[in-house]
Amino acid sequence: MDGNGRWAKSKGAARIFGHRNAIQSVIDITEGCGELGVKYLTLYAFSTENWGRPAEEVNGLMELLVNTIKKEINRLHKNHVRLLTIGDISHLPKDCQVNLAEAKDSTKSNKGLTVLLALNYSGRSEIVKAVKTIASAIKEGNLLPGQIDEKLISDHMETAGVPDPELLIRTSGEMRISNFLLWQIAYTELYITKTLWPDFRKEDLYEAICAYQKRERRFGKVLERTE
Repeated sequence: MDGNGRWAKSKGAARIFGHRNAIQSVIDITEGCGELGVKYLTLYAFSTENWGRPAEEVNGLMELLVNTIKKEINRLHKNHVRLLTIGDISHLPKDCQVNLAEAKDSTKSNKGLTVLLALNYSGRSEIVKAVKTIASAIKEGNLLPGQIDEKLISDHMETAGVPDPELLIRTSGEMRISNFLLWQIAYTELYITKTLWPDFRKEDLYEAICAYQKRERRFGKVLERTE
């Protein structure tokens, strides 16, 4: 969800102004995915690298996160949304941790769209953590090296039990992955739009999905065509 700061700058405002206005995009896209029958939506909200931003912006983001969760919990239930998180949330402020835990517990029985918030998340750190866990299992004699395969590694990712993404949408026109779901997106289709996240709405989501539907997903293979 990129471009909040540039959007705010274009309005002559502080970066946090862009983050506040980005909330409506989150609401709009979450509702749009639910209406279309999308099963999983992962939102890259805060990376481990984002701690390097100015303290005022980081503090404002954390306060915004707490207030938004409190405000939107009823909407999550109304739309049957289940909330999960990936990333090391133990480093977030205590009130963020408490509100996230309450929201996840409150929505755990919802059967509609599952929204995964990536908070203090790093794709590389996730892989390192999985490797350490697998290495410990081998050292303790609970796993043989020959048993390591792609499924085992996937099962040790924070997204275990969640299908790999079919489509990754990158807003603001940046042509990079930014340390996001590095293991999971091996064959994910990429869609890059110059639209800044605070301006991204359902119509933009539909356009991205229509573009995805026109693609042929081969997963490295050649698909035989039948006449």
